[in-house]
Amino acid sequence: MIPNDLSAFLMPFSANRAFKSSPRLVVGGKGMILKSADGRDVLDGMSGLWCVNLGHGREEIADALRAQAMELDYVPSYQVAHPKAFELANRLLDILPKGRNEEGQNDAFTNIFFANSGSEAVESALKIAMAFHYVRGEGRRTRLIGRARGFHGSGFAGTSVGGVALNRRQFGNMLPEVDHLPHTLNISEAAFSKGQPGWGAHLADELENIIQLHGAHTIAAVIVEPMSGAGGVIPPPRGYLEKLRDICTRHHILLIFDEVITAFGRTGAATASELLGIQPDLICLAKGLTNGTIPMGAVAISGKIYKALMTGPENSIEFLHGYTYSGHPVASAAGLAVLGIAKKDGLFERGAELAPYFEEAVHSLKGTTNVIDIRNFGLAAGVELEPRGGRPGERGFEVFRACFEQGILSRVTGDILALAPAMIAEKTHIDQLVETLGRVIRSTS
Repeated sequence: MIPNDLSAFLMPFSANRAFKSSPRLVVGGKGMILKSADGRDVLDGMSGLWCVNLGHGREEIADALRAQAMELDYVPSYQVAHPKAFELANRLLDILPKGRNEEGQNDAFTNIFFANSGSEAVESALKIAMAFHYVRGEGRRTRLIGRARGFHGSGFAGTSVGGVALNRRQFGNMLPEVDHLPHTLNISEAAFSKGQPGWGAHLADELENIIQLHGAHTIAAVIVEPMSGAGGVIPPPRGYLEKLRDICTRHHILLIFDEVITAFGRTGAATASELLGIQPDLICLAKGLTNGTIPMGAVAISGKIYKALMTGPENSIEFLHGYTYSGHPVASAAGLAVLGIAKKDGLFERGAELAPYFEEAVHSLKGTTNVIDIRNFGLAAGVELEPRGGRPGERGFEVFRACFEQGILSRVTGDILALAPAMIAEKTHIDQLVETLGRVIRSTS
């Protein structure tokens, strides 16, 4: 067997047999451009996988990675630590929504818990929520509420609260005490909405029905993505997230925003929470945190939660959870470099500048054969295609594959093509993405 034999790697969330019969191998990347193994330029229309927000091949990040690896490659965060993890935690708090700090209303973020991915950030946030209720004498609050079409990573807890049906089907019942809110996508009511649709805020009221069924005293947390990414780029209806916040507050249920995709400039702000003016109790972060260079995730924790956890003797462990690589020195250095570049170049704000042009460009595909909906939020868009009779996902995969052959990388979920260019994109890049996608769709029967 030769080292590059394609059979050895079981690829995640991939049609392995189809890929290995016609591989799409990438061997280089700089700025917005990837280099394929056969020497072609491919425009990265997906920021890698929602994560390379600052473009590929940033020397500042590479230099920071090497310097840190040579200075200190690893030290655990169990009872020992290194300075850069604390520096990164403070820098993250600087860009997060500030909330309030009045006595009894400490909903500002005061602490960061580090993980190694979005999946781990979600698992950690759900554990933090359950631990919070436990130490307050409400140990019966163990039920978790997710949402249909939501994606919260690949761990058992994340898969359980997630609502992408195909992602759950192979694995049985998962966690037992889980319910799901309905998703907010309704093409018949809100097709081709630009930005946040006007229809759908009332669907938040379903949370009240779940509370009536189980009792608020059994529910630990509600977790949602401000914008559902893997579910098909589903922006929040106007007023929907505000309603969820209000219901959770009234019933003393923690609200978790999974911002693994939406943070770090994707929505035109550091976080969607900031953009929308909504303060959750916990925020899950990953992807853009290190620009995709090295795995890292994080959970932003509000002051009331952290304060509650700090109980017992001073030398006791307050939160019995963690990872070997929590706050990894090299990942911390990468995160600091990313935040430095973003601040210096104004790249979080750049997303807001590009969003209107991007919106008009993707909506120009309205009326294209087999396009049944277009949705956008910040620098993210989903173009939904009419499924072929009895063969859902076939047309979408065909378009995705043809797009790569014609020089753009998109993302396919069923019959939905997603675009999410980096914050460094120029208008010409957006034009190329949309023109190529439209041309491929029109050529596909």
